[in-house]
Amino acid sequence: MFPLLRLLRIILVSLRYGLDELVLSSLNHPLATCLLRVIRLGTRPRQPRGQRLRLALESLGPIFVKFGQVLSTRRDLIPADIANELALLQDRVPPFPSAQAAACIEAALGAPPEKLFAQFQVDPVASASIAQVHFAVLHDGREVAVKVLRPGMLNIIEKDLSLLKIVARIIERLGADGRRLKPREVVAEFDKYLHDELDLVREASNCSQLRRNFGPESGRGDMLMVPEVIWEYTASTVFTMQRMYGVPVGQVERMRELGIDIPTLARTGVEIFFTQVFTDGFFHADMHPGNIYVSDRPETLGSYIALDFGIVGSLSEFDKNYLAQNFLAFFHRDYRRVAQLHIESGWVPPDTREEELEGAVRAVCEPYFDRPLSEISLGQVLLRLFQTSRRFNVEIQPQLVLLQKTLLNVEGLGRQLDPNLDLWKTAKPYLERWMRQRVGIKGLRQSLEKEAVQWSQMLPALPRLVHDHLNRPNLSPALLAEMVQLRRAQEQSNRLVAALVGVLALAIGVALWALTR
Repeated sequence: MFPLLRLLRIILVSLRYGLDELVLSSLNHPLATCLLRVIRLGTRPRQPRGQRLRLALESLGPIFVKFGQVLSTRRDLIPADIANELALLQDRVPPFPSAQAAACIEAALGAPPEKLFAQFQVDPVASASIAQVHFAVLHDGREVAVKVLRPGMLNIIEKDLSLLKIVARIIERLGADGRRLKPREVVAEFDKYLHDELDLVREASNCSQLRRNFGPESGRGDMLMVPEVIWEYTASTVFTMQRMYGVPVGQVERMRELGIDIPTLARTGVEIFFTQVFTDGFFHADMHPGNIYVSDRPETLGSYIALDFGIVGSLSEFDKNYLAQNFLAFFHRDYRRVAQLHIESGWVPPDTREEELEGAVRAVCEPYFDRPLSEISLGQVLLRLFQTSRRFNVEIQPQLVLLQKTLLNVEGLGRQLDPNLDLWKTAKPYLERWMRQRVGIKGLRQSLEKEAVQWSQMLPALPRLVHDHLNRPNLSPALLAEMVQLRRAQEQSNRLVAALVGVLALAIGVALWALTR
């Protein structure tokens, strides 16, 4: 019942703000023109189209607001007037009453704000789709930002997700193409991340992890600044963090006035994204301009500041290796390798002809190389790749949906900062360096260090366990064969370790000999 009522509300809001007129006016078709005349009845909407779309998305709730946030960064895909209005969704969603925020803080932390904090700013400084932020000062003098969850969010999101699940089931039943898109799995991924975003303790944990990944000991602390979590003032509906000072990344002229090198800033943003994805496997997945600032303090001038950690993505080792190999193959224009990777990963049917997939990928990607970002729309590239994937029955991977969304955000930020940024040339050296570390001596050493503890406990007991199993009666021939193979594997492992020790000893001996000469 709820999804049907929600659908009715979506239709009513669309009619109220004239979104039907907005859609029809964008279609160059005689039937659309005729319908538009009937709908208008000789009148025109009083508000601009961008404002009407923004107000409609605000009325429909957080999922639609997030859609508008993503869309606002794609000025290459939508008109400027609409993009300017949707940009207001990033941190200027109408706030909820401050009295409700104070009541929420008292319920979560056990005391009203005036007792918890030495100072508490009643008026919110930012209001987003899920929560709003108030500045405060702790009794020890530390300046903090207090994020408070909007009341009643869970009920609203549940209704929207119920409607999306119905739509996903309908799409899946339309045919093989609908099943290939895995709409139910994609909706399930968004379901998970949206519910995670409603738990501010989880968001605080994400913030703490990202801060650790870019801490001083990481060697990249000057690239990205992440606020410290104030855990004693954090609960599931309240998140207190260190207050950060900076300029929104969209204020390019203000950053130029501060003396910040904008092209360098754009390249650093791309490197931060690839570092999070491939080095850490843990990335900020909501990188619209409202969540990214640039420090304006002299000691950290030009460093990025990350805010809002409700949506983060994570990748397995398999995903990281697969994606890195695909990116490098694209950068080297090795389309045969791209085709091989798709077949090996099972993304396409095993009987797919390698040379046909190679030719199709080449036709999509080749026209976009050696061109600045101002002449490339990643959205158009992805659209063409998607159209090509239908021909080869490529299965959409739900775990990569957030990564695709974040990549579009990064492109939008890069386009705002430096239209001439070459995304390919900026990312290629980083990925090549990352792959060398993964497959070289350094990568081998890191893998051995990671597995050493586990293997040090297993290896001494392995001969006894194999001997006991081989001497047990009534063992099946298949199990006996497996035991024999296990013993041979152990012997090979011992020989491999001995060989590695010998190689390392030889290398140390050569180094010492060179030093003593």
